[in-house]
Amino acid sequence: MSELEEQTYPEILRSNLANTVLELVKLGIKDLVKFDYVDAPAPETLMRALELLNYLAALDDEGNLTPLGGMMADFPLDPQLAKMLIVSPEFKCSNEILTITAMMSVPNIWLRPPNQRREADAAKARLTVPDGDHLTLLNVYNEYAQNRWDKNWAWNNYLNLRALAQAENVRNQLSRNMERFEIDSISLTDTKKLYVSIRQALVTGFFMQVAHREGEKGSYVTVKDNQIVALHPSCGLEGQPEWVMFNEFVLTTRPYIRTVSEVKPEWLLEFAPVYYDLRTFPDSETKRALQRASNKKYGVPADGKRNGSSSKGGSKAGTPARETKRRKIGQEP
Repeated sequence: MSELEEQTYPEILRSNLANTVLELVKLGIKDLVKFDYVDAPAPETLMRALELLNYLAALDDEGNLTPLGGMMADFPLDPQLAKMLIVSPEFKCSNEILTITAMMSVPNIWLRPPNQRREADAAKARLTVPDGDHLTLLNVYNEYAQNRWDKNWAWNNYLNLRALAQAENVRNQLSRNMERFEIDSISLTDTKKLYVSIRQALVTGFFMQVAHREGEKGSYVTVKDNQIVALHPSCGLEGQPEWVMFNEFVLTTRPYIRTVSEVKPEWLLEFAPVYYDLRTFPDSETKRALQRASNKKYGVPADGKRNGSSSKGGSKAGTPARETKRRKIGQEP
């Protein structure tokens, strides 16, 4: 009686407000702090949401809605998923990103009955793609589709049939949204190149949810909050890559990151140069690792100066052509 709260906190005080803030800005609400909420969230929470939307290019530096932000607001998704889906045609993998987005929008697809854990783990291992959990979700959906939505196939592979059916409905709805905005459905035929493109597209939305491996015990440190975390036991990654992108942060017996894929530091510098501007990064092992990747990518000699450029690794001046193109496309109405 003494340990529980008298009342549950309203959801607006517990949730990520990025989607709510994006909707309010689209409705023309300028002063978000003084808006007449039923339960007003903390100003810090609003600021974090505004910061995320600015890094995603949904809002400009003055807090005004960009054309890309207007499109993102029309998708019934978290802003990170919406951004990833909208820019995916540039990576020639929009069909696959559409599927992954749908699978990430439904409850856990894996079943693990207490008396059949070994069989469930074996079934999951057969469907797992070692490059990352996001590619595993894609593989599961494709296998489900190839088996003609067979209930027995889902049951035999210890998959949540209701979640898979829900993912199919979400995918169809999002596909209609993409058609409305004339977002092309594209796929690469080369599987190896396709998997790389998918992980690059994932980075455009989830570049703030990245962790770097530090220490010898397999611990990771999140880039944004500097939290020490570990890969969740359900993670299907092969080994322990140096850099990973995650979808969820969960706290059980210890902090874990879940739904994880391997990423390359060069992608972070290329597709999120404003967030990964090394001049503003606090000194840490993560910064040094990014600096090494920047030096390798841009051919910086030992003195740290770029040939033909006065800017340093991670700055806007070093933005590659693809990033410039992505911003241009994202700003079209």
